[in-house]
Amino acid sequence: MTDPNDAMVLFFKALADANRLKILGLLAGRTYSGEELAALLDLKPSTVSHHLSKLAEAGLVSARAQGYYSVYQLETAALEKVRMLFPSQDLAAAAAEVDADAYDRKIIADYTRPDGGLKTIPAQRKKLEAILRYVVQDFEPGRRYSEKDVNTILARFHEDTASLRRELVGYGLMQREGGGGDYWRVEKGE
Repeated sequence: MTDPNDAMVLFFKALADANRLKILGLLAGRTYSGEELAALLDLKPSTVSHHLSKLAEAGLVSARAQGYYSVYQLETAALEKVRMLFPSQDLAAAAAEVDADAYDRKIIADYTRPDGGLKTIPAQRKKLEAILRYVVQDFEPGRRYSEKDVNTILARFHEDTASLRRELVGYGLMQREGGGGDYWRVEKGE
């Protein structure tokens, strides 16, 4: 029979590291892949993997396969234990100093040429999302664009303008009127 104190020691050991608290703070908001967490925390993927294994061992996080990645989430049962120790605003504050755009910058640096164009369009969903957030910045909020104008802007990034246009609409970063009508950038909350 295992000693109940062992579980408590494991739990508190898992919380006794600033980076693990930051990981929990990030996971309190949404799921992340190990690669995203590494970029956000400016740590090596192997270091993040070590921290995640300690958190998983304590029952604080779990992983599930999603495409090419393992995606990590905060365990809701464990979340109640953590909430008793840290009110939710305190847990989120543990991740407050994390640079939320670090992952996007890393992916953009990996996939762009010096002129800002794309070397290739990523096939992996998380990386594609980062690239699409980069590309959509060239469209002015509140302005409508014809399909021709959209293609002209997208051609600066990659020759496959149809794929970029389709993905921007598919990921909800742009909208369009049916039948090849106008396109516009979607603002948050729209």
